[in-house]
Amino acid sequence: MIFDSHAHYDDEAFNEDRDKVIEELKKNEIIGVLNCGASLEGARDSVKLADKYDFFYAAVGIHPEFADIVNDETIEELKELARNSKVKAIGEIGLDYHYEENPAREIQKAAFIRQMELAQELELPVVIHDRDAHGDTLEIIKQFPKVKGVVHCFAGSVEMARECIKLGYYIGFTGVVTFKNAKKIVEVAKEIPLDRMLLETDCPYMSPEPNRGKRNRSDYIEYIAEKIAEIRRDIPINVKNQTILNTKNLFKIQY
Repeated sequence: MIFDSHAHYDDEAFNEDRDKVIEELKKNEIIGVLNCGASLEGARDSVKLADKYDFFYAAVGIHPEFADIVNDETIEELKELARNSKVKAIGEIGLDYHYEENPAREIQKAAFIRQMELAQELELPVVIHDRDAHGDTLEIIKQFPKVKGVVHCFAGSVEMARECIKLGYYIGFTGVVTFKNAKKIVEVAKEIPLDRMLLETDCPYMSPEPNRGKRNRSDYIEYIAEKIAEIRRDIPINVKNQTILNTKNLFKIQY
């Protein structure tokens, strides 16, 4: 059994066979998927998927790539979308300093703060995107001690992971942990407690070995669980069971 805590089945990569893939996931014992909005359209589509499929849930938010569209109107629409009982988080939100074409850092930070304020107001957890922006991400997280969440596709150090955990956050592991050159995230997987881990695909991106380069999908979390079990000298079923429990606890999912 698998719970994919971060996916993008609204992505155009699934346009030709989305329903077929999702039906296959259900047959393959995927018990839950949190589909995360990145754009406003993605947030709307995430809610539609959650309404259509019983094992799908939604996060609604604006990715830092689109930070310049975050204004009063956008926040109001996100708030309206969050009224749906299957919306379990605000996300994915955060900072991305990797690409120069992304909005200016001050615009990204302002959009991140506004959405953290929304999460605090609605008492929802957050799904945080942090790429090459560890210091500013931590600084903003610390401004909202009542807000909890997950740092998705974690790419920081063991020390940063421990600091995030102290602030009430979980650490998200993608297929990157299976890559041969992924030394930093392997150290994090070895050192942090299993009860603070979530497993995620970020599909259609980040396919784990042996499917690297192919379109990702939730059943491939099996490879992530196997790798983390190997790193921790544990067995995959323990990793899967605990991370399912973690996901349910963070996003307040009951069934």
